[in-house]
Amino acid sequence: MKGWSLATRIVSSVLAVVSISLLALSIAVAGFTRYEITERLDNSLQEVSERLQATIATQPHGPRSDNVAWVPDVGPRTLAYQVVDPAGHVVLRSQNAPVEPFVPDMRTGFADTPNFRVYVAAPTTTAYRVLVGEPTLHRRGATWRATAIAVVPILVFLPVIWFLVRLIVRRALRPLERLHDEMQSRGSGNLRPVPSLDLPVELISIQHAVNTLLSRLETALSTERAFAASAAHELRNPLAALLAQVQMLGRMVPAESEMGRRVGIIVDRTRRLGRTVEKLLQFSRASSGVAFRRDRFDLLAVLHVLVDDLGHNPGDGRGMDMTTNGISHIFVHGDMDATGILIRNLLENALLHGKDAAAVHVSVMPDGSIDITNDCPALMPAILARLTSPFVRGGSTARGSGLGLAIANNIARQMDVRLRLRSPLAGQDRGFGVSLLFPDPEITMTPEEE
Repeated sequence: MKGWSLATRIVSSVLAVVSISLLALSIAVAGFTRYEITERLDNSLQEVSERLQATIATQPHGPRSDNVAWVPDVGPRTLAYQVVDPAGHVVLRSQNAPVEPFVPDMRTGFADTPNFRVYVAAPTTTAYRVLVGEPTLHRRGATWRATAIAVVPILVFLPVIWFLVRLIVRRALRPLERLHDEMQSRGSGNLRPVPSLDLPVELISIQHAVNTLLSRLETALSTERAFAASAAHELRNPLAALLAQVQMLGRMVPAESEMGRRVGIIVDRTRRLGRTVEKLLQFSRASSGVAFRRDRFDLLAVLHVLVDDLGHNPGDGRGMDMTTNGISHIFVHGDMDATGILIRNLLENALLHGKDAAAVHVSVMPDGSIDITNDCPALMPAILARLTSPFVRGGSTARGSGLGLAIANNIARQMDVRLRLRSPLAGQDRGFGVSLLFPDPEITMTPEEE
């Protein structure tokens, strides 16, 4: 599902409403302005016509050789007038008026022609009529100018409105962004309550709910860790005491006798039970979130200790060789104890299921990843895909618990470590390999390599 931004949606919605409202207002203002300008111009036109009509009524009239009244500075936007006798002849006109009457129908009132808006004044006792025409060009220009003066500022102000709305919404959502950043930083070991952020009333309830959830989660994880630690202590001691008693009993009976063989079987089963209990406790600890801490430590130092420990313990496997490729330190962030459990399980798994004559190879790659390989028959892709599930085995005859890779995968997910399994190895038709890549490793080379 595609994500969406609350700030973007609010800004877009508010701007859409404001823009539509301003456009509607602009249209209304334009219509009102046009109506008012037309009415004002019509009133002026009527007033001029009636004044001229009154003036003509008081003047003597007779035939004239020149019926054009020349006025200086007359242009295409100047009012034009005509004086028409009862017979419909123009007896006097302005120089910008046509020779023929503006309109053939001399009814009192307004009339429109292609070039003029005309008002015909009511006749007086002299029966002469005055027709005054306003050029359409002037009227249209006046209307457009008045409309532009009223509408253009509104349209020009739209970008300013957009900027102000965006600024106000962003400032109003800053508390939500702070809450988002605090909540996003939680997890992966940071289960502290969200501190006071000066949040608005609408977000305080969310903060309280998140803090309550974090508190319950921290309590649950602490309980799981405490249970795993207590169970490990309570189970290890009885098993160790039982193994010691059985071993003492084995020394008291001949090894070749039936009783000696049975004692040997009990010792072997007790050891296997101890290893299974240890793996179950590790799996319980891994599932309870033991690896959520984020401390800085040297991964290569942990790897050296584990390789030295397991490589010199003949009871665990066939031997190991380690290559560091000139790297002296790899500093990562995580839980050092959980990392030890993770790598130990991978090494024990490689020793347990590898071929007798082949050593386990541990390589530190230039990018800081750890690569562990052992020789064994290649695994089927279906089995390889399920190998990190609990109690899933790869098909070997070794007596494993089926929990090693499940524990390693659980811890790797909690530490954001990329764990990759492969079988067969590259360029071969057999073998098994595991690679570990910690996030953001800090690699230090030896002075010679530098």
